[in-house]
Amino acid sequence: MGPYRWSWNAEALVVVPALVVAYVYAVRRYPAPAWRVACFAAAMALVLAVTITPLETLAVNYLLVVHLLQNVVLAEWAPLLAVLGLPPALAGRLPRPRAVRVATHPAVALPVWLANYMLWHLPWAYDTALENPHTLLHLEHALYFVTGVAMWWSIVHDAPHRLGTGTRAGLVFAAFVLGSPIGLVIALVPEAIYDFYVNAPERLWGLDPLEDQQLGGILMSVEQAIVFFAVFAYFFLRFLAEEERREELHEEGLAE
Repeated sequence: MGPYRWSWNAEALVVVPALVVAYVYAVRRYPAPAWRVACFAAAMALVLAVTITPLETLAVNYLLVVHLLQNVVLAEWAPLLAVLGLPPALAGRLPRPRAVRVATHPAVALPVWLANYMLWHLPWAYDTALENPHTLLHLEHALYFVTGVAMWWSIVHDAPHRLGTGTRAGLVFAAFVLGSPIGLVIALVPEAIYDFYVNAPERLWGLDPLEDQQLGGILMSVEQAIVFFAVFAYFFLRFLAEEERREELHEEGLAE
């Protein structure tokens, strides 16, 4: 069994198909435009790509850089695309239970997402999860996705917490500023901090443990800068346009 073998696990065989079936059923009642369907499909494709392809084997056995990429996909990319994939009418009905309303409130969702992200990257937690791939590692991945969905929810959708465009831009900026140090610390510490990868069964791609860690931290930081800045720029420019329109209406009112 080599490092490039495929991995068949519950995340691929149960969760993703269940989410796809639920989504197909839901959009029959709450139609979604093609771009939203494409976003949800991309989210599921990304989850599959990092859980059943050789990326999974590389991540949980050989290379930290691949595992950090896997974490980014599960905690940031896939949740954002999944939330974007929900039509507003459907998104307005899903958060009705009180627990969901609380979990998606920015004052709860952002701190919980950050705490979860930081906790699992502590060396003792990271190594322990990798040493228990059928229990803790699955829990880690599930929590990445769930907290990511909660974090992005109120940034993307109006229900159950309708936020101003400026507030949404501020939340995205806060998520980047508070989350980016994780990758920077991983990249800048002068020694390999994850024993699991120091003791990997085989060195791949010509990377020693410290180089593997540095590359992973750098890529993680760059990814966060690109994704969060793109979302922040979208809401910030929308905020400026709204302010300009508001000023125009105010001037028109004074002119009358």
